Amino acid sequence: MLVLSRKVGERIQLGNQITVTLVKIQGNTVRLGIDAPPHMTVVREELAKRAEDGSIALTVAPQTAESS
Repeated sequence: MLVLSRKVGERIQLGNQITVTLVKIQGNTVRLGIDAPPHMTVVREELAKRAEDGSIALTVAPQTAESS
């Protein structure tokens, strides 16, 4: 695992198509912004695991400027 330190507003580039931006730090919570192509699924790990076991179905929602 690669561990990086970033300040608010700084970015990490993953390949040529994905950019992760550190948007906000508040207490022990970090808010990340992820720019990825529309065909690529971006989902929290716990939801991906629930989708794998059939507990939930994932749907693709349009990307917005700031999704919560």
